[in-house]
Amino acid sequence: MAAPRPNRCCTAWRCSRHAGSNIAARLREFDLDAALARHPTLILVDELAHTNAPGSRHTKRWQDVEELLAAGIQVYTTVNVQHMESLNDVVAQITGVVVRETAPDSIVEQADEVELIDLPPEDLLQRLREGKVYVPQQAEHAIRNFFRKGNLIALRELALRRTAERVDAQMQTYMHEHAIPTTWPAAERLLVCVGPSPLSARLVRRARRMAASLHAEWLSVYVETPAHARLPDADKDRVIQTLRLAEQLGAETVTLSGHSVSEEILNYARERNVSKIILGKPTKPRWRERLFGSIVDTMVRRSGEIDVYVITGDGDDTRPSPATRALKRTSPWSAYGWAVVAVTVCTLLARLLWLTFEPSNLIMVYLLGVVFVAMRFGRGPSILASILSVAAFDFFFVSPYLTFAVSDTQYLVTFGVMRLTALVISNLTVRIRQQAEAASANGAWSRCIRWGASWSARAASTALPPRRRARCGGEQSSCRVKACLKVGQLS
Repeated sequence: MAAPRPNRCCTAWRCSRHAGSNIAARLREFDLDAALARHPTLILVDELAHTNAPGSRHTKRWQDVEELLAAGIQVYTTVNVQHMESLNDVVAQITGVVVRETAPDSIVEQADEVELIDLPPEDLLQRLREGKVYVPQQAEHAIRNFFRKGNLIALRELALRRTAERVDAQMQTYMHEHAIPTTWPAAERLLVCVGPSPLSARLVRRARRMAASLHAEWLSVYVETPAHARLPDADKDRVIQTLRLAEQLGAETVTLSGHSVSEEILNYARERNVSKIILGKPTKPRWRERLFGSIVDTMVRRSGEIDVYVITGDGDDTRPSPATRALKRTSPWSAYGWAVVAVTVCTLLARLLWLTFEPSNLIMVYLLGVVFVAMRFGRGPSILASILSVAAFDFFFVSPYLTFAVSDTQYLVTFGVMRLTALVISNLTVRIRQQAEAASANGAWSRCIRWGASWSARAASTALPPRRRARCGGEQSSCRVKACLKVGQLS
């Protein structure tokens, strides 16, 4: 009986002729057709960002890798960190050299496994001096220019950080799949809460300094509650400017929607594995905090394993004060008129049902009217409808009739419960309506952002040279891919 056949691995090369002036140079190049014909289980492809010789089927070697994957061949490949497309500008800023050969980040992101090949700068410089990377003349030139020790240290940090980001994403995916509710502080991640206060900008700058000192990722989050729609335009613009400032300073900006600021912030913080939350110091009187509650107190009590920092900056609440809401009319006078009409219609309908149903059943008719007013016209008209409903029920359907006097004191309890129920129902209905409107507005805003990003991408792809316009095939493959991030030329 024959032993199992081992996995096959192959290398394939071809020679191509490149005409330059009157001299023909023979270039040793990867033979993609030979590799596809042999169809090994695994193939090793070095230098993912390499530019193929003229006459090759693909311009870039990463395109060869995509075709190999599409054919069902597993690929082990390597790529230097300075050849990652997203890091091209950063590498140019550090080294003063614009790297011409790049590979799309999507290739590495699709890899099943990424292994960091970490080599100290001194060891790499020694390999260069020994001629293990370049011939002596090229090695000496490389050491004096791109491969200076400071450059290598910076490139090493880029590779370590890029690998750490991938590991962090894997950890968050694991926590999500296993429904782990607690935070794993494997890496520092800050979240700063912003609002419409003029002091929010100061809070963002303070968070930026803290994140820089910790070398941590940070997020700037604003919670859009139903009260956001009632904010003055100046406050709404201030929120946008604050989020824009945070983005310019390097933060990831997020806008959440919900009724409770503290609940939304804590849920999102646990979802993103945040280790520290930064809030503004409360500026409201203590009696208001005791009467209406405090976001800071709530978050400190419920934060659990997350550290909460309260610093000078924004106030602790983005909602208008109860007193302000009481003085400001948010519904037009016509809405209150329709509330009176709704109660009148309910009274007429209840009058038709009076001889058939018990008075307690007629209350449901008025509650239905309150729900309609709350859905259609808002909180103020629904409160008026609830008060008029109690008065109409007492006047027309409680003995003695056509008077507000009550012969049976038990009806006083009925009136109280009826009014309380109507108020609760109207409040909940208005809240659902506001949340639906906020969700609709966020959906429209997201569509605008996607359209703008798509338009910008098309404009950029038209303006960039062909090398930068190269697109990844985007085809998913079940084949295994292994990419190695390297610092400098390690092969």
